[in-house]
Amino acid sequence: MTDRDPVEQHAARTVQVRRVGRRAPLIAGISAVVIGALLGLVIAVRAGGLPLGVDEEWSLELAEAHSAWADAFALFMNMLGGGIVGVVVVPVGITVVLLVLRRPWAALYFALASAASALVVQLLKTLYGRPRPEDMMVASDFGSFPSGHVANAATIAVALGVIVPRVWVWVAGTVYTVLMAISRTYLGVHWLTDTIGGALVGAGVALVLWAAFAVPMERERLARIARISERNAAFAQAHVTPPSGGGSAR
Repeated sequence: MTDRDPVEQHAARTVQVRRVGRRAPLIAGISAVVIGALLGLVIAVRAGGLPLGVDEEWSLELAEAHSAWADAFALFMNMLGGGIVGVVVVPVGITVVLLVLRRPWAALYFALASAASALVVQLLKTLYGRPRPEDMMVASDFGSFPSGHVANAATIAVALGVIVPRVWVWVAGTVYTVLMAISRTYLGVHWLTDTIGGALVGAGVALVLWAAFAVPMERERLARIARISERNAAFAQAHVTPPSGGGSAR
C-alpha cells in the first residue's frame, strides 16, 4: 500500500475544517466579545467608570518601575499600535504582503478583521465613555474602555496565527499583545481592565471572522502548498545528475 500524497492529506483536512472551522471559532469569538462587553458594563454600573481596586494597584506598581529605557519602549509601542502607523501602515502593509504571496482570501480576512475590531472598539468606547487616567504621558482620544491599541494587537496576533498556523507565530502574537497592554498602562492612558477588555474584543472579532473565512482560506493555503510542492519537485528534477553512460569498455 502506498502512502497518501501530502497534498491529498491536506485535502482530507479540508473536510474536517468544513465541519468545525465555522463552529469552534464562532463560539469562542462571540464569547470573548460578550465577556469583554460585559466587563465594561460591570465597570460602568458598579464603579461608574471609575478605576477598580486592581486598576489602582497595577498603576501604582508600574509607577515605581519608570525608567528612561522603559519610557522609550512604551512610546515606541504607542507609535506602533496606534496613529497612522498602527491604523494604516501596519494593516495595509500586511494586507499587501498577503496579496503578493497570492493569498487574497487571507488578505481580505485580515483587512476586515482589522476594520471590524476598530469599529467594535469605538462603539464600546462611545457606549461606556469611561474616563481615562489623569496622569497620561501621551495624548489620547475619548474613552478609556476598551483599549484600542491592545484590541488591534490581539486582532493582528489571532489573524496572523490563523493565516500562518505555526506555534512561533502564536507565541510572538501573544507576547506582542501582552507588551502592548503593559505599555498602555505604563503610559497612564488606560486602566488594566481596559487592556483586558481590548484583548478580549480584538481576539474575539478575529475569531468570529475566521469562522466565516475558514473554508476558503484553507483551500487557498492548500493550493499554495501544492504550488510550492510542484515547484520544489520541478527544481529537484532539473538538478538531478543524470546517470553516466554505459561503463567503459574493457
